[in-house]
Amino acid sequence: MPAALAGYHGQMGLLDSFEQRLEQLVNGSFARAFKAEVQPVEIAAALQREIDDRAAVVSRGRTVVPNVFTIDLSPHDSERLMTYRAPMTLELAELVRTYADEQKYSLSGDVEIAFDSDSELETGIFRVRSEAKASVTAVPDRPMAPQPPLNAPPPTAPSPSTWSKPVIAAPARLVIRGTAYPLTRATTVLGRGSDVDIRIDDPGVSRRHCEISTAPIAAARDLGSTNGTLVNGQRIAEVALADGDIITIGSTELVFHTG
Repeated sequence: MPAALAGYHGQMGLLDSFEQRLEQLVNGSFARAFKAEVQPVEIAAALQREIDDRAAVVSRGRTVVPNVFTIDLSPHDSERLMTYRAPMTLELAELVRTYADEQKYSLSGDVEIAFDSDSELETGIFRVRSEAKASVTAVPDRPMAPQPPLNAPPPTAPSPSTWSKPVIAAPARLVIRGTAYPLTRATTVLGRGSDVDIRIDDPGVSRRHCEISTAPIAAARDLGSTNGTLVNGQRIAEVALADGDIITIGSTELVFHTG
């Protein structure tokens, strides 16, 4: 059997298995409920196409695909699917993981499936939107210090009675998708590996990708990464950082803020 035909039959087998499991989860009412509206198996097939269309080769042997998907439905389809949304979400996420594994694709992070209603869509019409979103964590065995809220008021000037006490400034920080990671060390290493300070689970990020220094001046330095480090869109080897600078590694953006 030609390879292309074998791949086609493999995809159909995965979709058939998805539909059978979903029918079992909703006690056999699945086919009757969706006779005239959007069929979940159509959404599953569209997710596979979206993954293939958005696949990006980031290095030899590594192809990154989206892991976060939003499915826009018409108001009618959205209402009808509401009852089955929980099992559908679980099954669609599992289908994405299985398909990515079969095709040797790399997912940027955990698979997320969400549904949305779009009043401009007609019944039976839907749209799939996707993005690659890496998961970011401070390495547990190298804990980061707690960071005060971003909207906290500035510290007040010390009274004369406390002038003899040191005033500790808030550390510089990186903000990644709304979460602040304080830079409490003179040098903070970022990457995919286990020996870093902030781990970014992004296939486009090297194990030790770059480092951020805060003393004597704030600076970013690439650590010989495969895909390079960008600061404000420019590839760098090492550069001083200013408040608000955007650092890009892989598909992940980090915003630097001074203390």
